[in-house]
Amino acid sequence: MIYVTAVKYESGYCLRITFNDGSERLVDLKAHLVGEVFEPLRKIERFQTARLNTDLDTVVWDNGADMAPEFLYEIGVPVEKPEMLQVAEPKAKYGA
Repeated sequence: MIYVTAVKYESGYCLRITFNDGSERLVDLKAHLVGEVFEPLRKIERFQTARLNTDLDTVVWDNGADMAPEFLYEIGVPVEKPEMLQVAEPKAKYGA
């Protein structure tokens, strides 16, 4: 069972969502804000009220709207996490 552990507003209608499997996904909800409950979220100020509800384990908004975590996971684009990079330089050869 997948659920949301963190949510952060990015820009426009995009949220960066962390899921319980440790993955982060960028979720663009612009095309999905249809219907009586979701249309008010087309006002960017209202959309920006997105937050995690730990009782529901998903994203909710101040107008009572929420979305299933499975749906958010499915439509989200995985965010690449840069791994620790180690740069190795070759040893310089010194001659006298």
